[in-house]
Amino acid sequence: MYTLYYSPGAASLVVHLALLELGVPHELRAVDLKAGAQKSPDYLRLNPNGVVPTLLIDGEPYYEAAALVLLLGERHPEADLAPQAGDSQRATYLQWTLHLANTLQPAFRLWFYPADAGAVDADAVKAAARTRIEAAWDRLDAHLAARGPYMLGERFSLLDLYLTMLMRWSRNMPRPATEWPHLAALAAHIKARPSFRRAYEIEGLTEWA
Repeated sequence: MYTLYYSPGAASLVVHLALLELGVPHELRAVDLKAGAQKSPDYLRLNPNGVVPTLLIDGEPYYEAAALVLLLGERHPEADLAPQAGDSQRATYLQWTLHLANTLQPAFRLWFYPADAGAVDADAVKAAARTRIEAAWDRLDAHLAARGPYMLGERFSLLDLYLTMLMRWSRNMPRPATEWPHLAALAAHIKARPSFRRAYEIEGLTEWA
């Protein structure tokens, strides 16, 4: 049994989508970020970073969205949503998952919260973050153009859910990810999946449906 601490549309969305795609029993516990619930002593005992997601696995808390995606894929190999050890596509899967975690997701953090960069000009921070995000879209779109329609070619994986969540975050940017044609096609594929529609219903999301 899994328990996911989440906030609608936050980084927990990819874990929620993964749980739905895997079809495994789970329960959800909402964390009110606006009220600062993620900084409460009780929550910090689960996740000292004070962010979502946190996933309880057999009662033990684990966090970091990319790590949870990788872990869920390994725990449920029967679903064939992640290349396992020895699979020829595993290296590509790991490479792009960590690229999203190390390059794209941190850039979004600076786009949304430029003060995290310290006592510097917020507009300059956002401009640099936008440049980094759009450069990532260039690389990802080129990859999909050459090897798509999914990140692993014809094979849908949890990696596609992670990328789609990050694309969703760009929806109000000057150039959203869907201005790149192959990224837009991937987003359309994922948004048509039952898991995406179900997550939207449960989390009460309406934007970018």
